[in-house]
Amino acid sequence: MSSGAPEQSSQMAEETPSFLDEFLRDFPAPLSPEIPLPWKIPGTALSEEEVEGELAELAVGFLSSRNAPPPLASSLAHEAVSQLLQTDLSEFRKLPRQEEDSEEVEEEKAPVTLLDAKGLALNFFNQLWEVCSQWQKQVPLTARVRQQQWLVSIHAIRNTRRRMEDRHVCLPTFNQLFGLSDPVDRAYFAVFDGHGGVDAARYAAVHVHANAARQPELRTDPEAALREAFRRTDEMFLWKAKRERLQSGTTGVCALITGKTLHIAWLGDSQVILVQQGQVVKLMEPHKPERQDEKERIEALGGFVSYMDCWRVNGTLAVSRAIGDVFQKPYVSGEADVASRELTGSEDYLLLACDGFFDVVPHEEVAGLVQSHLVRHQGRGLHVAEELVAAARERGSHDNITVIVVFLRDPRDLLEGGAQGPGESQTDRRSQNFVSDISEPENNTPWRS
Repeated sequence: MSSGAPEQSSQMAEETPSFLDEFLRDFPAPLSPEIPLPWKIPGTALSEEEVEGELAELAVGFLSSRNAPPPLASSLAHEAVSQLLQTDLSEFRKLPRQEEDSEEVEEEKAPVTLLDAKGLALNFFNQLWEVCSQWQKQVPLTARVRQQQWLVSIHAIRNTRRRMEDRHVCLPTFNQLFGLSDPVDRAYFAVFDGHGGVDAARYAAVHVHANAARQPELRTDPEAALREAFRRTDEMFLWKAKRERLQSGTTGVCALITGKTLHIAWLGDSQVILVQQGQVVKLMEPHKPERQDEKERIEALGGFVSYMDCWRVNGTLAVSRAIGDVFQKPYVSGEADVASRELTGSEDYLLLACDGFFDVVPHEEVAGLVQSHLVRHQGRGLHVAEELVAAARERGSHDNITVIVVFLRDPRDLLEGGAQGPGESQTDRRSQNFVSDISEPENNTPWRS
């Protein structure tokens, strides 16, 4: 496991010019309207509020697929999105469709201005081309900021389900993607478990972190920023669901590490746990209908909780909070819970996963499974998520399964049982290594590892 950010910084300095040279060789000029776009357009229309998240998703996924260094991909995406948002987008406005004049849409709290996604995507590609052309001559100092290093293992499978409805996010370049220049390092990880379709999970994987970055409280009160990000993403998706007749929903859990503080937010039964010196630390309580406080909240709103092979809200959903589920609002709440914890340097790793994992693997068994893997692989943790997913399958899980393991210490230290000394920086013990170990890559863009 490599350590030491200067080596990584030097590597990025070498890779940046060659990447930009190759990009501009393949795309020697901006694209004209008759040339096919090199990326998939996100639907037919975008609201003004969706533009930043959707275009950032497009750019980073595209650049990462061309092997751009992650900090460079995020910095280029931020610059291109920022420049586009400073232009007049009125030429892309779409006239309301006939079905959008329905009573349902008129009930929206505020009018939603829709923009033509295809026209925006073409314009944005050419904006990105301009930025690459400028940076080929001189990369700004802000894009050369040294990135904190992480070791992350991810594995996601459809399993026996007909569709893969999970989505996940691995974003160690949070600051670069949103142009945050303060001295606080930030990294964001999330798992979203969709139901009734993938639309809500995909939407949350694009917009929760974008909404968090827009919150003024992000620097002073990250908990409040995450809570508002979930609430706002739910509200945005409900508007989209009404316009496009979508009925899906998604649970979700995210971890935002800001400096030496861990902040988490969650809806439903996707979960995150912390392992510290081999012991599992419970950070949260999942939202299930049988929880007394959730049952009372639902009944106070006029709904009910009943048992039909498991406890369900109004006889349908087995979770009591989620983004989406337009026909179950307000009984299925879009309000996330949040929590924070200071990191001391003695923490081993975070594990984020959906219920396809946690329904069959108890919290207290996670540390043993991870330790067993590390022993067999001489402290190499890059494929530990794959083994955890396999364990869930062997124990009878038929659901989609997604697992993210974020190491907070060098896995070799966990074998030795050595605690990190008080004078040793966590930054010096992390590595910019990712395992892209996913069974269905078409469902997960590259910047999510």
